[in-house]
Amino acid sequence: MSEAMEKVQGIEHLAVFPLPLVLLPNELLPLHIFEPRYRQMFQDIELERNLFGISFFDGQDAFTETPPIGSIGCVAEVRDVQKTPDERSNILTVGIIRYRLLEYIDSGAPYLTAKIVFFEDADEDQNLVRSAADEIFELFERIAKAAFRLSGNRGNFPEIQRAEPEPMSFLVAAAFNLDNELKYRLTEMTSTIERFERLKEILIPATTKMEESSDINKSAQTNGHSKTKIDIP
Repeated sequence: MSEAMEKVQGIEHLAVFPLPLVLLPNELLPLHIFEPRYRQMFQDIELERNLFGISFFDGQDAFTETPPIGSIGCVAEVRDVQKTPDERSNILTVGIIRYRLLEYIDSGAPYLTAKIVFFEDADEDQNLVRSAADEIFELFERIAKAAFRLSGNRGNFPEIQRAEPEPMSFLVAAAFNLDNELKYRLTEMTSTIERFERLKEILIPATTKMEESSDINKSAQTNGHSKTKIDIP
């Protein structure tokens, strides 16, 4: 059993916070809590495991008043709370594990509570998974190094810690400003390999663009006297 699954073991019902965003496992999300019902929710979950659900919901585009049954969400864990004098809170959360919303239940609370089921990626050929992970990690590291060069090489390039394939797929996705539709599609996938393939489609052009920008910046700093020829369309 994974560490994420252990954290939610035995939980069948979850407080749900509908938000116009998609939270990924391992993604950090700061929240500012001011509505009375959600202040109550965070007081209640303190008595449990400090876990709640974040479900994507854009009220302007939706035909329902709540995230639909069958939709995918992500469990969030409260990591830090800073309360203000007016009883508002600034909260730091992190995504833990995905869930599917099965049905809403009447808990008597002013916020949504739902019956949920947790899930992770399916078992796949580990040789194929590792190979796909190697490709993504190499691309991500190239982007990070190009970004470091663009910043002026200040300090030392930090070592990038490598996670296991499934968590790494979400960590890489969280590093980019992806739109909600794409992030939601990534959370729906139960194949780590399929998620890596989609990320590769994003990372290859992003890597090329970042490295080209880094080379142009380096050339500009040397007053154009660079060994690398940059063709600008």
